[in-house]
Amino acid sequence: MQDHRSGHLVLAYDVGGSHVSAAVCHEDGLRLERVVSAPHPAEKTSDAFVDLIFRLGSQAAESLRCVAGAALALPGPFDYAAGISLARHKLPYLYGVDLRQALAVRFGWEPGQVRFLNDAAAFLLGELGAGAARGAARAVGVTLGTGIGAAFAVNGQVVTNGPGVPPGGEIWNFPSNGGIVEDSLSSRRIQADYENRTGKSCAVADIAAAAPADADAADVFACYGRHLGQAVQLTVAPFLPDVVVVGGNIARSAHLFLPAANKALDGLDIRLEISALFDRAPLVGAGAAWLQAFQPA
Repeated sequence: MQDHRSGHLVLAYDVGGSHVSAAVCHEDGLRLERVVSAPHPAEKTSDAFVDLIFRLGSQAAESLRCVAGAALALPGPFDYAAGISLARHKLPYLYGVDLRQALAVRFGWEPGQVRFLNDAAAFLLGELGAGAARGAARAVGVTLGTGIGAAFAVNGQVVTNGPGVPPGGEIWNFPSNGGIVEDSLSSRRIQADYENRTGKSCAVADIAAAAPADADAADVFACYGRHLGQAVQLTVAPFLPDVVVVGGNIARSAHLFLPAANKALDGLDIRLEISALFDRAPLVGAGAAWLQAFQPA
């Protein structure tokens, strides 16, 4: 395949549940420029989504002629090699659509210039390239939010199998406490635990804000930290990571749960680090993945 890296710039996208973010990622230092964001289109069609991706790319780049291609970080289930969404409940209007071909046509590119990767893998690659996992030979990324995502990497390459790696590199569905890991580490669990204690239904951010003066809120986050420590011990420790980077929206309240998580890991040589990049990590990771794919052999 032709080397498309002329200009050493790539469009990086992070496709979330409600918004899409985009930026230009420079090969030099994986720097991001002109980060832009927009909600998913009101018109729930694949054409409208492709138009949104093109519009954001045009806003982020001074000239699309200087851009070598694009990489999109998306949640699963998704056939990342083929560029086809397999999710029926997340963005159902994309189900079965060949996004690689549709985006290539819209941008006027060859299909190979458009690449896709898992959002948790993008998060970890971003932290490896320019964040809290830089220089780590064996690293794990854990994202905490509506659910829990995870990715494992060896020498800068994301792996989904091998010594110490859970099946498929996934930890959310790992058996734990009579259920699965995600049962204890979702935003729903924090909200449910707080409502059970107080009778109040609150957003996670509001519970976190109340914690300094609200013993129930503080205890809910401490319990969450213990569950996180237990999950890391169960699913991540066998991988023998040099670092575990914790990100996602809930990680913004890490001071409320990290002490309890670390206490649950007493005696294990595991270092928990909070994301250095947060929302920018998947963008950096998407750019890094594209550039990594086109490195000369």
